[in-house]
Amino acid sequence: MTVWRAPGRINVVGEHTDYNDGFVLPFALEVGCTATVEDATEDWSVRSAQQDEPVVVRRGGLAGAGEVPEWSRYVLGALWLLTDRGVDVPPLEVVVDADVPTGAGLSSSAALVCSVAGALDDHLGLGLDDDALFALTRDVENDAVGAPTGGMDQLVSLRGREGHVLLCDMRDHTTTLVPLDLAAAGLALLVVDTRAPHRHSDGEYGARRRGCEEAARLLGVPALRDVSSDDLDDALGRLEDDEHRRYVRHVVTENARVLEVSRHLEAGRVGDTGPLLTASHASMRDDFRITVPEVDTAVEALLASGALGARMTGGGFGGCVIGLVPEDGVDAAADGVRRAFSDAGFGEPDWFTATPQAGARRL
Repeated sequence: MTVWRAPGRINVVGEHTDYNDGFVLPFALEVGCTATVEDATEDWSVRSAQQDEPVVVRRGGLAGAGEVPEWSRYVLGALWLLTDRGVDVPPLEVVVDADVPTGAGLSSSAALVCSVAGALDDHLGLGLDDDALFALTRDVENDAVGAPTGGMDQLVSLRGREGHVLLCDMRDHTTTLVPLDLAAAGLALLVVDTRAPHRHSDGEYGARRRGCEEAARLLGVPALRDVSSDDLDDALGRLEDDEHRRYVRHVVTENARVLEVSRHLEAGRVGDTGPLLTASHASMRDDFRITVPEVDTAVEALLASGALGARMTGGGFGGCVIGLVPEDGVDAAADGVRRAFSDAGFGEPDWFTATPQAGARRL
């Protein structure tokens, strides 16, 4: 029996930049998913502590995969793809148990995929290196599940480190550890789960990705990462479609914000990142148009309650908001959000504080 644990994540800044070959700055959370792999007598069986029924399928590759519940594709996908890549995967039972809130934009899916992939690699003795394990987890979500994510979530779930955010260059998937000592700065990162449902595989996320790719094609660059801040005005002037202009402006300015936040954190100036977080939210709201009333309300309430900065985190259309707040002002900020939600007629939000934790590991 082999047991692995992989975490969910918070993205401090850098939204929808990953599939544009840009930069992101996430860190791993304490919540995550545990995967247990054991030998079986026949076929593949997957069970989840959060689901009523197990899923049993015959061994085979992705092309022969039948209709199964979506959650199980995150588990079976690794088995299908390993088979397609020449691994003789024996009969196995895989059991998963997660405590990441689903639909909150905290990457419950990456925690699931990475815990399973790590356990399978270990149990089968495949000896996958960091790059190969990352490639497998990303391909499971893209190819087996059909979610057009860019790979940030899997990178940080695999490579996260306690006390650090992970500066990820999504062109070559290199990562740099950047210290984040909130307590030393007298600050806390408050995470508000708006409980507005969030899904990566819906049409809106894919539409944004296709729009960015089309804008890059029209500008004659490999990806929007290749448009610099200095070239932004010229690039916007060359595009006729307002939607393309908005997407380009968001991605270019968001990449710049990621790098600036990283520089502030390297210098120990945690508080100086606040305005950049708020600017990121404004860009997601006005240019990329991926926020919803619940997350906008939470951001406004956090700022009104003394947060140095606040933004939605995750792919958008719901999920969580983060606020950089004084350590002694956490309860007041959370109460401010609760009151704002009550006044707006929204459901009760949840909240917790987060610090960077370790990535995927064997238990």
